[in-house]
Amino acid sequence: MAPDNLNQWQEYVKSLKIEGRAFINGGYTAAQSEKTFACINPANSEQIAQIAECEEADAEKAVQAASHSFEAGTWRNMAPKQRKQVLLKLAALMLEHRTELAALETLDMGKPISESYNVDIPGAAEVISWHAEAIDKIYDEVAPTEANVLATITREPIGVVAAITPWNFPLWIACWKIGPALAAGNSVVLKPSEKSSLTAIKLAQLASDAGIPDGVFNVVPGYGHTVGKALALHMQVDCLAFTGSTRIARQLMIYAGESNMKRVWLEAGGKNPNIVFADCADLDKAARSAASGCFYNQGEVCVAATRLLVERSIHDEFVEKVRQASQNFKPGDPLDPDTNMGALVDKQHQGSVLQYIDKGKQGGATLALGGKAALDVDKGAFVEPTIFTAVTNQMPIAREEIFGPVMSVIPFDDEQDAIAIANDSDYGLGAALWTASLSRAHKLSKQLRAGSVWINNYNDGDMTVPFGGFKQSGNGRDKSLHALEKYTELKTTWIELD
Repeated sequence: MAPDNLNQWQEYVKSLKIEGRAFINGGYTAAQSEKTFACINPANSEQIAQIAECEEADAEKAVQAASHSFEAGTWRNMAPKQRKQVLLKLAALMLEHRTELAALETLDMGKPISESYNVDIPGAAEVISWHAEAIDKIYDEVAPTEANVLATITREPIGVVAAITPWNFPLWIACWKIGPALAAGNSVVLKPSEKSSLTAIKLAQLASDAGIPDGVFNVVPGYGHTVGKALALHMQVDCLAFTGSTRIARQLMIYAGESNMKRVWLEAGGKNPNIVFADCADLDKAARSAASGCFYNQGEVCVAATRLLVERSIHDEFVEKVRQASQNFKPGDPLDPDTNMGALVDKQHQGSVLQYIDKGKQGGATLALGGKAALDVDKGAFVEPTIFTAVTNQMPIAREEIFGPVMSVIPFDDEQDAIAIANDSDYGLGAALWTASLSRAHKLSKQLRAGSVWINNYNDGDMTVPFGGFKQSGNGRDKSLHALEKYTELKTTWIELD
């Protein structure tokens, strides 16, 4: 049984034996330079562990292991139903180790333990099992040709996949990459964020225990400018999958062009509009969703509802409802199961968020809620839920991704005004509409330039639907069967029959 209160979780984490080494070719190993960096708990600035600081030599070793395993065919040539069983076992092991993985996630990046345990770890395991079940249920094609020709259209694994993943949902988003990549028969090198490497390192051992052959799944922790860059430039990496900032996404595309034109799939930033019309049937529900859509996971969500667009006739009434709902989000000890808002990932990021709050104040926006660091301001990286009103869409707080608990409220007059404001962004990840009009919902959802549009909800969904963005929010899609397309090559075989 998992601990069920703060004291029990505190005692549990004291007993954890935390692994910080890289995992290459079936075993844990120190970085070849023997360098490490400190893993810091953002809730109290205490050191959790030392993590292997992998660099170019380690990337080379991991890519060679992945390449050799791919060429040997130990995984890609395994019968589909066998690969399925291995991945299903991995998902089961993740759930068996759910308490440990949840504790590591919370210690590492400040996420509330209730979310790590009840949402993130089960969600990550579901990704693996969902893609496992797809392995032996996807068929190739036979083209309609003349009688003396047989033409097949098949998908084959692309080769070595390098996945560079973020710190906000460390295990879940890593599984969004490795689940379909492994299901398709590829070999994988995972570079987790240096800010949250612990669950990826643990996952590697679970994958090996599940039966994934040596070299097929490798984990190289370290910094993006060294090991991440080395993977992006490596001539034997066939595909690069990334979730993170738009700035880094652009650079990875350059590295791909400078090397072997590897496939690059990017899920980058967002500045997502949440549009509430006066005819919304349930303003209270919309207000609660606006608050949770922005402040869930401390606002460290690429698809967070950070731009709240409100029809002018209900502006004051609705903003007050949102303000009241937002006060339910209270920063607290991430290990307390009653906490619903934890720490930001580190003190540096806390400083960046507070700088944006200062920009909002100086730029003429009105601070309606929060706006300060919270709890132990010297050691913890906590920030209050923050709401600005009187925001224009040209202000930095409305245009730039803050990646923290900061909401910008922007009034609009009519449908055309709302769509113009919503689409006036470099990003196009998610958007929401709240309206009782079915016609308006259909009409405007087609006009929104976003990869996901939610009607009368915010950020609902499951594994059956794809996730990704338009414009500078990236390309390709995670989740659903469409995710498999990123990790396969399409082949035509034209056979002339005698």
